[in-house]
Amino acid sequence: MEMPLPMRTLADWEDAYGSSFRQPLLVFKHSTQCSVSAGAHDELANWLEDAKALALTPVLALVPENRNVSDAIAQQLNLKHESPQLILVNGGEVSWHASHWRITYSTLDEHLGTHCEK
Repeated sequence: MEMPLPMRTLADWEDAYGSSFRQPLLVFKHSTQCSVSAGAHDELANWLEDAKALALTPVLALVPENRNVSDAIAQQLNLKHESPQLILVNGGEVSWHASHWRITYSTLDEHLGTHCEK
């Protein structure tokens, strides 16, 4: 699997959020201006690349470029904004989240392994 294209509009977010009622949604909020976020992006990209099949839908929000989308995610999920931030949404509810240095390949395997076939 590859990294998804970024959500650019509030409609993109609403569509993604709605899909969480059919299949878990993995939201990655990424700051393209932050080295910590770049590291988290690499960890997630490597994890997705190793996946043969996913039972979740990954989506990407670029924080500086689409701050309105990032803010809508935080508000809708009632979750403090952080960047980088990884959020698993299942049925419209946050079931797991991590930020900053806690976004690692091994953490992804530990918390999302049941949603991924390698």
